[in-house]
Amino acid sequence: MDNQFYPPSGGYPQGGQTVQGGMAGYGPQGQQPPQGYGQQASQDAYAPGQMPDAAAQQPYNPYDLQQSGYAAYLQPQQGAAQEAAYGYQNYGGAQQPYAEAGYEYHFDHTQSVMQEQTPTGFPPQELKPQKPRLRLTAFHVAVIVAALGFLGWYLYATFVPEAAKYGQITSGSLAANHAGDCLIVRHEVPFDAEGVTSVVYDAEEGSSVIRNDPICKVYSSGYSTREMNTLQNYRTSIRDYQKKLIESETTYDAKLNRVNSDVLTYAKAVRDLIGGARGSLENQEELLANAVAARQVYMKSKYAADQRLSRLFDDELSQTQRIDSWTKQYTATTAGVVSFYSDGYEYGLTGDNYTTFEPRQVRGMINGAAPEKTTAQKGKTTIYRMVEDGEWFVLFLSDDTDWNPVKGQVYQLRLERFENTQVFAEVVSFTRSGGELLVRLKVSGSVKPVLYMRSCGAILGESMSTMYVPERAIYVQDGMTGVVVVNGSTESFIPVNVIHYANGNAYFQAIQQGHLFEGMTVLLF
Repeated sequence: MDNQFYPPSGGYPQGGQTVQGGMAGYGPQGQQPPQGYGQQASQDAYAPGQMPDAAAQQPYNPYDLQQSGYAAYLQPQQGAAQEAAYGYQNYGGAQQPYAEAGYEYHFDHTQSVMQEQTPTGFPPQELKPQKPRLRLTAFHVAVIVAALGFLGWYLYATFVPEAAKYGQITSGSLAANHAGDCLIVRHEVPFDAEGVTSVVYDAEEGSSVIRNDPICKVYSSGYSTREMNTLQNYRTSIRDYQKKLIESETTYDAKLNRVNSDVLTYAKAVRDLIGGARGSLENQEELLANAVAARQVYMKSKYAADQRLSRLFDDELSQTQRIDSWTKQYTATTAGVVSFYSDGYEYGLTGDNYTTFEPRQVRGMINGAAPEKTTAQKGKTTIYRMVEDGEWFVLFLSDDTDWNPVKGQVYQLRLERFENTQVFAEVVSFTRSGGELLVRLKVSGSVKPVLYMRSCGAILGESMSTMYVPERAIYVQDGMTGVVVVNGSTESFIPVNVIHYANGNAYFQAIQQGHLFEGMTVLLF
């Protein structure tokens, strides 16, 4: 390699001396090497490991050499220097950084970079300049802390909604089903009698009647069918004797002819209706009875002097009075639906007192314990019951005891018997007691679908427009449940009736209408 400088083992050259064809001096054009290095020592040569004069020799810095235009080449030290291989070698009392790898330093004034001559068996190493370190000022630290704080607040507010302080009222709909057991209650009045032996029904079962309509005839003790047979024999005798009297008439009687014609005409109409003709059989039978009665009256007046006919009429009247003493005719006192079936609940459970029963009593009646009768009612036989149509009631024991019904709210009621009757029922009131929730319902509609029903399973379905807020917005103040509405700097407590809790929301209805609307801000607790 040209112009390389290798000091001899006997020492370093003196200033101005040329070595191996090199120019005088240590640098190009007679330039001197860096200050403190290569100056004449106190002796011409020194042995390996011998230290130059510390006062005349300055610590060697390869970076200073690089700045002056010299290049350094590293060569493994020989002899004693190898004993300290890969350690530090002290020149002039200073530790040399490249001595730890066992290198000597040589200079080439034609090179402008520092290079190393790698010894055999070692990978090449390249000296790299140190990178400047990043220095953070107090301002930079403050900006970073502020950015991290904002990021933490945003993530906390976004992914931890419980930390929010305010919420909003939202409109929605709620649909839910509540299963349970129910007890049917009707406006009904039972009629009874003592010593009943038989009943003759004038009205049809389940028919609607009006005031004074005949219901039935009740025969008490002392009456027997023989008495009725005797009465029928008297009437047959009267009819046969009247026919003889009419056939024996030789003169034309226009009035008698008319009453007979009326009886025959109505009798034929009844026979046609029985055969399938269209019309009202009940009306025709009533017209026929009136026509027969009118003919009887005329015959009694026309043949009043006939003793045999008078005696037959007297026998009929006496037997009728005898039977009437053992018979009572019942007529409708009000309009309603008549039924001749009874279960005993009609005496103590009515539409007038159903709100007085507690959950425990209702559970007992569902299980078959009928209300107690009074002393006067005991021992009597129920003849029929008159049921008011258009309204009936339900005592509903809900399986969901945590449900909060809304007074005045209308629910869909599905009864699980009798073809799954479905009606709309309004909540009248509710009571919690003994681990049971009793809901009292009113149904506006025909009572006939439940005329023979007393207890069954049922499902209350609700699908209503309502409002909801986060559960944390529900607040209890002075024993009342409500929400706190925020309007600017004003906070107002508004009572509500919570219907249902679901998915972190509380569905409610305002107790007083017109105070709560969708979009209002409420306080969260």
